[in-house]
Amino acid sequence: MAQHAPPARGARLGRGAGANGSGSTVSGVVLLLPGASRFSPGPLRPLARALARAGGAQGLVAHPVVHGGAAAREEQARWAADEAVRRYGDVPVCLAGYDAGGVAALRAAGHDAVNSVVALAPCLGEAAREAAPEPVTQLSGRQVLIVHGTNDARSDPEASFRLAARAKKANRSTCRFEVHSDGHGLRDHQAEVVALAVDFVLGTMFSGRYSRPVTDALAAPPPLGLRMPLASGFGRSPRR
Repeated sequence: MAQHAPPARGARLGRGAGANGSGSTVSGVVLLLPGASRFSPGPLRPLARALARAGGAQGLVAHPVVHGGAAAREEQARWAADEAVRRYGDVPVCLAGYDAGGVAALRAAGHDAVNSVVALAPCLGEAAREAAPEPVTQLSGRQVLIVHGTNDARSDPEASFRLAARAKKANRSTCRFEVHSDGHGLRDHQAEVVALAVDFVLGTMFSGRYSRPVTDALAAPPPLGLRMPLASGFGRSPRR
């Protein structure tokens, strides 16, 4: 069947990983929103593989969103959520993005199908300043995970902390982890970042259970739950 992406928007869904493409078997969709540069994919590719391994048997499918055209990234993310609903029906959707894709995931979270957001090193830039703060009302009712390296020289980690602090006031289901000594690409602790995101997605999509660090981060008042350190070796022990 032909793609339904309007040419003006230019987005399309890449090949899914995990559950097969039959609408009768898919029970959750993760849409992977890339960063601004295809030469710096961040942790999205290993995340897609890990999600397929961990959640495929439960009906989880992960699709990369291939951007194109001049439409804003958040508009293309909303189209991708529409396309997921068209293909698979009334299933929960997680928007998981890195860099500019992380910002698009946060901004497009108000889509009716979206139940959760994972923003990895979101490149908030000038819009994160007090004069023009990022909106957070669209995050209400969603589970939100933000992950940022403390040595990120491209995207100020304090900008994502300020956004998370504002979001937490309206949505208690918001947490943020800091990856100490890691940079924008989250390469030094990629395995831990991927394991954290998988734990969060499976909890929001299916079980409602999380590892102890995620549970603690969601329950803790600011700033504790928004500056949660990501421990070295996270994910090497079985999920609880």
